Amino acid sequence: MDKLNLRPEEGESTPRAVAVLATDPAGDAFIPPHAHRRGQLIHAISGVMMVSAAAGSWVVPPGRGVWVPPGMTHQIRMAGEVQMRTVFVEPGTRADLGTDCRVIHVGALLRELIVAAVSLPLDYAPGGRDERVMELILDEIEAAPALSLHVPMPRHARLAALCGALIRDPAQPATLDGWAARLHMNARTLARLFERETGMTFGAWCRQARLLLSLPRLAAGASILEVALAHGYESPSAFTAMFRRTLGVPPSQYLQQEPKR
Repeated sequence: MDKLNLRPEEGESTPRAVAVLATDPAGDAFIPPHAHRRGQLIHAISGVMMVSAAAGSWVVPPGRGVWVPPGMTHQIRMAGEVQMRTVFVEPGTRADLGTDCRVIHVGALLRELIVAAVSLPLDYAPGGRDERVMELILDEIEAAPALSLHVPMPRHARLAALCGALIRDPAQPATLDGWAARLHMNARTLARLFERETGMTFGAWCRQARLLLSLPRLAAGASILEVALAHGYESPSAFTAMFRRTLGVPPSQYLQQEPKR
């Protein structure tokens, strides 16, 4: 996986409070851990990204964006060819943008505004049409509903290590009793610890992690069978049923992309 070096200073040094930049990295690129002075909405108009920080991992398929607040260290992995559009926002511009990472739905209006804003100069004139486009982008980010595309990571060091291992290899077996034995605690204690640390049950966390981790493979064109087996499911039908139950549509519909720009 290639590393990708961005030049965020272009989006952070402009005198205007909002700037939008386009990045089309090579396939399977990786942006190592870093932080920005400005907050940013990271949006893929095609392809799938996984944004990871200390608090968890956020999967960003087409039609979604992840808000990363100012100063938060994070890294980004691309699945296949990704067209990334980033909205940089000066701290304090809008209080309602939030101080936590979250995945939002990028509707048709917000998407078109972001696409249009890429062509605007970084020092656009205040008070005119260009500034109104940027202000409307902020309105739409604030109004966009948050989505449950989050894999929260526990702070407990040994438990976090097991969770990280599952994220790296989602096909590996994972049972409450098995993890409890590895952590030298009983299963009930682990169950309580897991829910306290992540806000989810052990089983729900494993299902959510595996499901979200499957999105990059699906976006890259892998078959349902291949993805199901690589993420710990016994059959494609079991994977499809869990996918539909969690995300509301089958895998084939979820990753349908809008025309690229």
